Amino acid sequence: MRIHFTAADLCRITLLDPDALEETAFSMRCLRVGPTGGPGTRPGLAQWHRQTRAGAAIRAGLLFDLVPRGGFLPDFLVQLSDDLDTGIALLAQTPTEELAADIGQLPAPARTHRRLRELAEGTSAARQALTRDVRRYFDSSLVDLWPQVRAYATADRALRAEALLRGGVDGLLATLVTRWRWESPVLHIPWPGARDVEVSLCGRGLVLVPSYFGGPALMYRPEEPTVLIYPMSTGEPATASADALGPLLGRTRAAVLAAVRHSATTTMVAERAGISLPSASQHTTVLRNAGLIMTTRTGGAVLHTLSPLGDALLRGDAVIR
Repeated sequence: MRIHFTAADLCRITLLDPDALEETAFSMRCLRVGPTGGPGTRPGLAQWHRQTRAGAAIRAGLLFDLVPRGGFLPDFLVQLSDDLDTGIALLAQTPTEELAADIGQLPAPARTHRRLRELAEGTSAARQALTRDVRRYFDSSLVDLWPQVRAYATADRALRAEALLRGGVDGLLATLVTRWRWESPVLHIPWPGARDVEVSLCGRGLVLVPSYFGGPALMYRPEEPTVLIYPMSTGEPATASADALGPLLGRTRAAVLAAVRHSATTTMVAERAGISLPSASQHTTVLRNAGLIMTTRTGGAVLHTLSPLGDALLRGDAVIR
């Protein structure tokens, strides 16, 4: 897929947080195709898949019918809100014609199900069933993983800000995803299917949405910026262990951990902690191996961010045995 930018588009690029409803839908697809069928290796994803797959279709209800193993994902499952309650409320208000149009693009076996026919008709009962099923699936399958998704999203957003600061819009687009290629003014993206896809943004800009479970995916909105969902960077997290946490004792390393409270490059960590650059590099390596920080590398940019465990430790919520 080639996305063509104009000068106006390059001035209208927006970065959003993950869409909670869209992530819920992509996670359903991940359960259907397996953890290696999505955006690549994700920390903790294989274990989540093993623990969650059994009974997922029953828990997801209508959501399961709406999310095929591949291909088209209904646009009404993307609401551009990082709050699930808001996303569900917007989902319930989807105009009937949009429900019918999107459901009509699903594979034939799926769209002929009675439940989806009723949803395409916009009946109140079908809308209520969908919102109830989405909530039940999220609470039973995603709620425990969601803090990790948000932590990686925070790291990804900081990485994009760093790329933008260092290299402007060209730097942002050139380091977005490893296999994507930016040749101004065109962004080249590997895309499934035998045919190339040409997308012109027409001066309306682009909304970038990171995804833990999915991407790439494109959502065209007439008279509004096009939405591009991309697989977020997940850095290099590690699992904490007693042996790895042993070296953490000491003022300097504690200061380095505190310096990463707000995402930072190794140089910024050194400046904040008042230590040399080699020392900062050594301490961040130990902290990463202990599972207390995440290090994200894209191109030449290196960014350190607290992991959920590191954040809990700084806040005094973690108990280490």
